[in-house]
Amino acid sequence: MSIIEERNEQWRTDLRKSMKAKERTEIPRVHMPELDAEYRSHSRLEEVNLGLTPEMAMIEAKRCIDCADPTCMQGCPVRIYIPKFIKNIERGEFLEAAKTLKETSALPAVCGRVCPQEKQCEEQCIYLKMKKESVAIGHLERFAADYERESGNISVPEVAPANNIKIAGVGSGPAGLAFAGDMAKLGYEVVVFEALHEIGGVLKYGIPEFRLPNEIVDVEIQNLQAMGVHFVTNCVVGKTISIQDLEDEGFKGIFVASGAGLPRFMNIKGENLVGVMSSNEYLTRVNLMDAANPESDTPVFKGKKVAVIGGGNTAMDSVRTARRLGAERAMLVYRRSESEMPARLEEVKHAKEEGIEFWTLHNPIEYRGNKQGRVTHMLLQAMTLGEPDESGRRVPVEVSGKTELIEVDEVVVSVGVSPNPLIPQSVEGLEVTKWGTVVVNNETMQSAIPIIFAGGDIVRGGATVILAMGDGRRAAKAMDEWLKK
Repeated sequence: MSIIEERNEQWRTDLRKSMKAKERTEIPRVHMPELDAEYRSHSRLEEVNLGLTPEMAMIEAKRCIDCADPTCMQGCPVRIYIPKFIKNIERGEFLEAAKTLKETSALPAVCGRVCPQEKQCEEQCIYLKMKKESVAIGHLERFAADYERESGNISVPEVAPANNIKIAGVGSGPAGLAFAGDMAKLGYEVVVFEALHEIGGVLKYGIPEFRLPNEIVDVEIQNLQAMGVHFVTNCVVGKTISIQDLEDEGFKGIFVASGAGLPRFMNIKGENLVGVMSSNEYLTRVNLMDAANPESDTPVFKGKKVAVIGGGNTAMDSVRTARRLGAERAMLVYRRSESEMPARLEEVKHAKEEGIEFWTLHNPIEYRGNKQGRVTHMLLQAMTLGEPDESGRRVPVEVSGKTELIEVDEVVVSVGVSPNPLIPQSVEGLEVTKWGTVVVNNETMQSAIPIIFAGGDIVRGGATVILAMGDGRRAAKAMDEWLKK
């Protein structure tokens, strides 16, 4: 045990003595300050959540009773040592807390903002068994990462001596970044190829700045660069260069994390009207291409009556973006009830506070337009929930004869995505499912072609940031073991 570990253990023992577990459980959960709802609904670049102060973070950290068997860690796909970093915060060792996070997470400031902690680590918190609010693990993670960044004392994780083995990552989203970080720590020469002109993948093009500022993503990427990770932008693997080209250039392992950027539509009448677009296009243009700027090369139409179809986080991001771009009426249309929405509860809460209309148990069946071919109305079919299907979710069923015609001037469709097909189509022998996802061993993330590992949306079809990161970490561990055989 190192000197620091011994010190930490002693401090944790002292902290247990300083406050009994029962006293800790009586402390109410700290709630994060937010921008005023009316103000923020017109501010596209200001973050809604304002973060915890050091005093708030230390109070919240005291709620952690340092369980002998920390079940919270079982709910974390990247296995952050949660009690350790929280106890560092409790005693004011904020920079140590940030270092602890970086032992397993390449993106702590990102995860603290966008991960669905309420369905992962916090869902496993022992407080829920006591019928109390869980420890705010996500808020504390964000606090530690933000404190380190704002202090200017940014730590870089230790890396092993260079082994001169070249490894390629395809895609710089959360799976690719997590993989790159772990491989760099193991001493590999890691090069990540990104199709777009900016690094970050979905973290940049898919998530608005009011939820995840680009500056936060950039700092996490700079940390990876400090560890030795190289990035190549504007390079489409499968088109600009091939997998075979990478092998010919001496790359001994390839991790494919090219995401799921192919939008799905509903194939209903009127979807080809001007003003109907996918959430992928809408958010990419606004977030990455400055489309809100009227002088942009790729401006986006700023609808006044905007409907977003879907109930996930991407749909929520789209409808809240529309509100910020000036929509007088921003509507979320979802065919199931609110309790079935996959979006985070926090996002639903924020959307309602910002004046978003929720049209649950409704589904568009037709879009109508004017003589110029621009959408003007959507016809909504009322729905009810029937019996559960094999997934356990109740199936939405049409209410016969009950429809409603709503005026719209813009529709954003957010009903799912399909994997990027370029690599599966360009690599002979790579096994894919009927949905276009790459088939891998779920433990090792290795494909039917041994040199190729894959993870994130290209495997899952659609996943959270943290699940994608978990895939990247598993792939790094397995690839390292495979290369050492």
